[in-house]
Formats: sequence, structure tokens, C-alpha cells
Amino acid sequence: MNLFEKEALIAQKAVELETASPEEIIAFAVETFPNITFACSFGAEDVVLVDMLQKISPKTDIFYLDTDFHFKETYETRDKLAERYPGIPFVEVKPEITPEEQAAQYGEELWKSDANQCCNIRKVQPLTKILSKYEAWITGIRRDQAPTRANSKKIEYDVKFGLVKFNPIAGWSNDDVWNYIRENNVVYNPLHDNHYPSIGCEHCTRQVMPGEDPRAGRWSGQEKTECGLHK
Repeated sequence: MNLFEKEALIAQKAVELETASPEEIIAFAVETFPNITFACSFGAEDVVLVDMLQKISPKTDIFYLDTDFHFKETYETRDKLAERYPGIPFVEVKPEITPEEQAAQYGEELWKSDANQCCNIRKVQPLTKILSKYEAWITGIRRDQAPTRANSKKIEYDVKFGLVKFNPIAGWSNDDVWNYIRENNVVYNPLHDNHYPSIGCEHCTRQVMPGEDPRAGRWSGQEKTECGLHK
């Protein structure tokens, strides 16, 4: 399928799939683009998609970006999911440099002096490298998570990374996510029960108190609202 054909298919399917269920979107994604992967952060949305993928296409590749700065609970969630779904090889994708090398090159606590640079090194660059091996990817972003995600389509062409992007639960609410987790007894990160609605690296994530925006805990005190993985 050439780029012109892909763009035509995406435009058509973006309309058709708008009312489709996440499961229907995933089924279409894996059937149409066998060389597809799922980017898992082990947050609430992503554990839902892990469960769906295991029921629809258990052989689909799943990877995660190991920034070296995740909460211990995030790694524990990964391990519990691996126990729950023994067939999943969660592929670890690491940055080119270690935290020690980063500190030597850019100074200590780069996430404080230049959070964008830190995210670029530890997230965007590794993601760019892994996605270059695929023709499509699946993400867990939702439209109501942030203004920057409000116009996300359930299928779109990802200009930044040059491949097709599926957002099966883009139209879901936070309640939809948690209803699925409870109804299907899905393993999830226990930090969600302790005022962490959105979980990133330990250095750049804080608790969110009642009344605050759900993403207020990410890069708190900075203008930054995205790590750069999603436009």
C-alpha cells in the first residue's frame, strides 16, 4: 500500500470508525496493518488496551519506553501484567544514554533545567527508533485528557513519526476506562488509587488533588503539558 492509498484509506476509515467500538477498531487495525505495534505506558488506558489486544490479537507486538525514571509501581504493574498474560513479551525500549551519561553531558536533574530535552532523550528519540520498524501503531490517548488531544481521530496519519496511528479509545471518558477495568478485573497501577490519574516519570509526576485538572500532576509548575510523543 503506497502513501496515497494509505491516506485515502485513513480519511475514509476515520469517518467510518468514529462510531465503532475500540474492539472493532483494534480488529481493523491488526488485520489491515499486520506490521503494527502498541505503545504501552502501563497507565489505566493502556492496561485496558493490553487486555483488549490479548482477546483480539495476542501476537501483536507491545513495547514500553523505559526512561530509567519510572515509579517502582509502574515496573510492578508491568510484571503483574506479564503474569496475567504470559504470552506477552513486553519489549523494553531504552534511551541511547544512561542517566549517568545524561547527567555528565547535560548536567544533573535535566528534567528541572530542560524538561523538553530530557523527554526528547529518554522518550522521543527511543520512540522514533522503535516506530521506524512498523507501519502503524496503537495508542491509549483520549480526547478529554488534554486540549492538545481534543481533535485526535480514531485513525490518523502520524506525520511526526511517518506511520498510521490508531487511537481506539479516543472517544472514551475516564469513567469508561475504569468501568472496563472493573468489569474485566484488569491489573492496573496502584498509584491511580493514590491521586495519580496520569503517571509519567517519577521526577516529573506529582499527586493531583480533588478539583485540579487530571494532568496537573505532570511537569507541575511548567508550561509543558506533553512529553512529545503525541502532537
